[in-house]
Amino acid sequence: MARRILTLSGYLFRSLLLSVAGIIYFLLGLAFWRIFFDPGQGTPEMAYYILVIGVFGAGITFLVTLSVAGRAHGAANYPLLARLPSRVEHLTATLISALFFSLLVQGLLALLALFRGPVFDLGRMAEIPPLWLSVNILAAVLALHASDLVAASWSRIAVFGSLAVLLFGQEVTPSNIEWLTMRISRIGSWFMSTGWVGIGDLINSLGRWLQTGGAETIGALLGLVFWPFHVISDAVIAGYFRPAQALAPAVILLYATLLFMLAADLFATKDLYLVEH
Repeated sequence: MARRILTLSGYLFRSLLLSVAGIIYFLLGLAFWRIFFDPGQGTPEMAYYILVIGVFGAGITFLVTLSVAGRAHGAANYPLLARLPSRVEHLTATLISALFFSLLVQGLLALLALFRGPVFDLGRMAEIPPLWLSVNILAAVLALHASDLVAASWSRIAVFGSLAVLLFGQEVTPSNIEWLTMRISRIGSWFMSTGWVGIGDLINSLGRWLQTGGAETIGALLGLVFWPFHVISDAVIAGYFRPAQALAPAVILLYATLLFMLAADLFATKDLYLVEH
């Protein structure tokens, strides 16, 4: 199985590397270096180096994975899929090839940014691989869900809609609370008017709870989902990781594992119609 995955990964990697899209990604890396790591100014801060290249890595990984997934979704792959014992091997090869290509682009950017860059120490260098790799893997898995290769029916809307709810749900403002409580109050009044007094009273109680501090509690709970990202940013800026903060990359990898399992299940059970390129 490992040999089949590696062979297919190499095929997809070379396919992108020798394409126009692959050249464009390297040019994007050069443009990013010229804008954010201007050699005329230098990069004195290590935190800037880690965070900015980490953000670039996540973004380029998302785009590269979409490109590789598009190639893996081509009709030319029908003979390969027919020979594989499991479709998941095809999906795994897509993920691996996209990660290797994006890490290549990110690595070249990191090397270029060392020109008149920050002074390294061994401790800060050891922080970089788990931070960049964990974020890149999560970005790659999210890109798989955004691609036609994996998306099935409403899965794409469900995954990214849930992320949007989690992202905006933690932003609690008085106007949001007022709007939400008014809608909940109307729903409760409707149930009361139709004779469902118990349900209406329960809904009205929920509205009162949200208005008296419950919304802030929900926002804090939803914010826990993004705890690893806040922790990584704070720790990199501070220059050190506390023991609890050091678990943040592992939590991000857990997110990526769960999302990849969902992607594998969707890909393995969907009706697969590959497209002509």
